[in-house]
Amino acid sequence: MGMTITEKILADHSSKKEVFPGELIFVKLDFLLANDITGPLAIKEFEKIGVEKVFDNEKIALVPDHSTPNKDIKSAMQSKILREFAKKQGIKYYYEVGRVGIEHALLPEEGLVLPGDAIIGADSHTCTYGALGAFSTGVGSTDLAYAMATGEIWLKVPESIKFVYYGKLSQWVTGKDLILYTIGQIGVDGARYKAMEFTGEVIRNLSMSDRLTICNMAIEAGAKNGIIEPDEITLEYVRNRAKRNFKVYKSDEDAHYKEIYEWDVTNLEPIVAFPHLPSNIKKISDIGKDIYIDQVYIGSCTNGRIEDLRLAAKILKGHKVHKDVRLIVTPATPNVYMQALKEGLIEIFLEVGASITPPSCGPCLGGHLGVLAEGEKAVATTNRNFVGRMGHPKSEVYLSNPAVAAASAILGRIAAPWEVEVKE
Repeated sequence: MGMTITEKILADHSSKKEVFPGELIFVKLDFLLANDITGPLAIKEFEKIGVEKVFDNEKIALVPDHSTPNKDIKSAMQSKILREFAKKQGIKYYYEVGRVGIEHALLPEEGLVLPGDAIIGADSHTCTYGALGAFSTGVGSTDLAYAMATGEIWLKVPESIKFVYYGKLSQWVTGKDLILYTIGQIGVDGARYKAMEFTGEVIRNLSMSDRLTICNMAIEAGAKNGIIEPDEITLEYVRNRAKRNFKVYKSDEDAHYKEIYEWDVTNLEPIVAFPHLPSNIKKISDIGKDIYIDQVYIGSCTNGRIEDLRLAAKILKGHKVHKDVRLIVTPATPNVYMQALKEGLIEIFLEVGASITPPSCGPCLGGHLGVLAEGEKAVATTNRNFVGRMGHPKSEVYLSNPAVAAASAILGRIAAPWEVEVKE
């Protein structure tokens, strides 16, 4: 019997001819990462082990993106731990404020995570890199500490679920809508410890940005990893970025899947996930015009890339943010910020009345730069809307794509993109 792309990557990285779901293996890793929340704990555990040096100082990234620029003394101390460890260990890929971006947007952009890689990160959304055709998963800080010392991780081979999408997407429908729809169908535990393999004609026609969005939210269905087979679009993205050689894997035709889902998404509409689960979805046409909001957030590792900002700016141009709404826009990396500046997107955001932040995870996790007060409602292009995710436990977060978020910012309520006149 053949193997899935996930199984092939894990087999090669564990020096086996084949692996099977449920098998326990040690996997040699190509890349590791941590941020200013998870990194300090991993560093503390690493130092307990008593190992003098990390296994490879060019295969680790430390990215202080969650609470930087430092929002308080505690966050400053967290960042200092990362900075000093990186210096002591000679870690090549440490990103200081001014050069740092949101980790899951930054590392693909930098060509540090590549097709065929086995990657772990002390952050649940490490599954993002599966969009490149890599096995990529989040781990705890203790597991990361062990991996920094040995270059290996112990794990169980996941079963795979295949998701096949047919048809052609309508205007304003994006990868965000595909993944929200998918999670809505299977639930937040529908892929628990499974590999979610996304395929079909719709996926093959998506940009890398949309693919990254889809794999980013695999964890919201409980998945071990999300993955998309590399194709010419993938290779075009990585060719001029890759910092090292890579290998392309594809699933065998006779590979076994635990389940296969097939959907024609031709008539799919923009989707909004209501509080307090990403699976609590509604089509935009099924939502009334009476859910008034206080904040709109466009950014995060899910939807903070240049394509997302372009989509939002297309809706926002020539309008004003509603008088009762604050709009916060976060370019995911310095390069995205610079590109948005060159294209005039930053000017559009400022003219409509938006606040633009430096690259940061802050608003997404309710850390800083956009925390919600009691009773406030926000439309966000982020990945989670659990109780208290963006602030007060009695606040509410509605997840959407950037076009819906932009339209909502203008009209002061959850709104469809076609409710707003697009001004060229």
